[in-house]
Amino acid sequence: MTWGGDAPLCTGPGGIMRRARRRAADALLRHSPLQLAFRAASTRRLAVLAYHGVDDPVSFAAQLERLASTANPVSLAQVERAVTEGRPLPLRSVLVTFDDGDRSLLTHGLPALIRNRIPAAAYVIPQLIGSDQPFWWTEAAELAGSGGRTALGALAPGALVARLKRLPDAERLTALEELRATAAAPAPRTPQLTAQELFVLREGGVAIGNHTMTHPCLDRCADDTLRTEIAEAHTMLTGWLGAPPTTFAYPNGNHDPRAEQLLRELGYRLAFLFDHRHDRLLPASPLRISRLRVNSHTGRARFDTILSGLHPTVHRMRGGV
Repeated sequence: MTWGGDAPLCTGPGGIMRRARRRAADALLRHSPLQLAFRAASTRRLAVLAYHGVDDPVSFAAQLERLASTANPVSLAQVERAVTEGRPLPLRSVLVTFDDGDRSLLTHGLPALIRNRIPAAAYVIPQLIGSDQPFWWTEAAELAGSGGRTALGALAPGALVARLKRLPDAERLTALEELRATAAAPAPRTPQLTAQELFVLREGGVAIGNHTMTHPCLDRCADDTLRTEIAEAHTMLTGWLGAPPTTFAYPNGNHDPRAEQLLRELGYRLAFLFDHRHDRLLPASPLRISRLRVNSHTGRARFDTILSGLHPTVHRMRGGV
């Protein structure tokens, strides 16, 4: 189960029924005549897939096989070059990206990427590298499930995390301290990637990018916090990798014009949103490139309609953001 951006897997009788209804709706969309029209149009769009962890290696491998046979997987370097030279990417271009740097990218994702010869990009959180500190949203959910309380009142773990993301960042940090002080037990530790493993990923074709120092929502941060989050992560990644990173993913997808200006000052060429949209084969705003939300456990029918753009369109029509 994940609370960083992916929808958690549904469990229990109610969850099973919801999953069944969702699968039926996905199948209906995939076989709709609209899917054919959207698929044709998508060949002239860039699909940047935004994953988090790889919690279903079998399904993830099937997704990559699908990409290898029907799409044109491109690397981060190819996207950078297209932007720099002003030349659109090839038709059916797909870029695979991962946010947060979950270890499952190394253990489950990398072998499948190498096997299918698909390059990728990973956006990591330097404060967590080499530690066993959980992601803050995972910790908050675990603490809430262990009786932790905040001034926000009684909220289910998922609702609490969503509420914390909307708070000014200083208030989010205060709420986390309240949870730690009141929970019956601390959150389980989570082994994170090490600096050496970043090289393993890079050697396997996974480029490494900046995802801020601690993963706050930048549009909820004060000016000095925003600058520190981006600049300190930039410095640490430069030291580990031997060259400054040039690509960035906004935490939670929350764009902020102050962040975009700082990225430009630091020499960044690409930055990615999390808005469930396609972009152009030559992105018009390189520091605001759209991405499509996808999970490793996404089924074949939904995966196809995400790639075509039909699912994102229906999602927006239903009020999704």
